[in-house]
Amino acid sequence: MSDEHDHDSDAADGDADGHHEPERETFSHDPIGHAEVRAGMTVGELADEYGNAGVGAANLHEAVDITEAMFDDDVTVFFSLAGAMVPTGMRAIVADLIRDGYIDVLVTTGANLTHDSIEAIGGKHHHGEVTAEGKTEREHDEQLRDEGVDRIYNVYLPQEFFATFESHLRDEVFPTLKAEGVVSIQRLTEELGRANADVNERDDVHEDPGIAAAAYENDVPIYCPAVQDSVLGLQAWMYSQTSDFSLDALADMTPLTDIAYHADEAAAFVVGGGVPKNFTLQTMLVSPDAYDYAVQLTMDPQQTGGLSGATLDEARSWGKLEKDAENVSVYADATITLPLVVAAARERLEN
Repeated sequence: MSDEHDHDSDAADGDADGHHEPERETFSHDPIGHAEVRAGMTVGELADEYGNAGVGAANLHEAVDITEAMFDDDVTVFFSLAGAMVPTGMRAIVADLIRDGYIDVLVTTGANLTHDSIEAIGGKHHHGEVTAEGKTEREHDEQLRDEGVDRIYNVYLPQEFFATFESHLRDEVFPTLKAEGVVSIQRLTEELGRANADVNERDDVHEDPGIAAAAYENDVPIYCPAVQDSVLGLQAWMYSQTSDFSLDALADMTPLTDIAYHADEAAAFVVGGGVPKNFTLQTMLVSPDAYDYAVQLTMDPQQTGGLSGATLDEARSWGKLEKDAENVSVYADATITLPLVVAAARERLEN
């Protein structure tokens, strides 16, 4: 009788066939919805619709949530900018974030600073084609070489703008630093920002003075750990051969780590990979705390085992992110995702 009673009790707890409902701990009952789009919707509303969907859409929605949280006044934001973000048209987004107080520290490449400066002093990047009609890619690039045009995928830059930039450095930037002798890379980027702002205003350049100028005017430090890997770095090296000017690569470490050390809460917004990404994340290795928030916009897969593709979760194992840090990676072209994430987060904060 006892066994029969137990069987009847079990059946009562299950469905009509005596089956038990499984105990699930891996997810809550949050069914996938179907994103709805309509004419006239805002970017923020579109991002909300992404939250109803799955795969990359859900990740982008989470990136907006975390970005909104990290843009709070009490969070120190380290913004890492790698890749060809300036020549491909992302310059104003970053400059505006700096001016509006959303970025406290910028870590970027010498290439982005070079292209930023070219636009600040009157140069322009241009739309182009990956290949010309009737030509192979090699033949097309051979033609561009003969015409004095550099190509970044489908963005073209006439080489004479590099010559203008080099003159800008020698006339407007390096002379002041020469008198100071050995300076930090951050001091170089600061002086570059000052010169860009001054020349932009003096020459009434139509284009915005840009990222370095915005950072200079708003006391936001720019760190460029691989500055040698750029036209800016090459020109700095060449100038150092005939003057007392030189760069101390280690001089930036103390002020950068001090910012991390004294931050009540810290966040990393990582665009692309490379040296800027690791330089930003490793800052927390000498701090008692780690990043509380992190967003990564990338196309680099983790399967390569390289730093650029390393997940933010992996960074948690190193102590670069807090164990309970809110973080997400969005795997897509950053020229698509950066404007979406920033626009949606700012819409929530400012409306």
